[in-house]
Amino acid sequence: MRFTSRPKMNYMPGTASLIEDIDKKHLVLLRDGRTLIGFLRSIDQFANLVLQQTVERIHVGKRYGDIPRGIFIVRGENVVLLGEIDLEKESDTSLQQVCIEDILEEQRLQQQSRQEAEKTKHLALKERGLVMPRSDIMDEYGVQHQY
Repeated sequence: MRFTSRPKMNYMPGTASLIEDIDKKHLVLLRDGRTLIGFLRSIDQFANLVLQQTVERIHVGKRYGDIPRGIFIVRGENVVLLGEIDLEKESDTSLQQVCIEDILEEQRLQQQSRQEAEKTKHLALKERGLVMPRSDIMDEYGVQHQY
């Protein structure tokens, strides 16, 4: 009976599946809700990423706009989702691309509408004697968060 040793690993532990994805176009969803699209150039054992030719994509309904960001370094703990984009199917979408000024205005109106709906909900609950915690709490660094 003959035993063979396992082949030597040529990659860092924890990154085996991503080494093959270097130099491919990826979509990255961040913990704060932003969506980045760019070419994966580097990754380390903490899943820190370096993206090149990066754009931040903003979606509102069936429309989107891209903000050029260039080289983007992402700390691994902020990555929620990472996926390769199929270049052959990339343009096959039902979404409509619009200029960034239009999508930013639509995003602002959407956020304003959500805030108004939250105010209405809080007032209705308050009238019934229920108090909900505020959704726009500042953390210890003075950063405003919505929960």
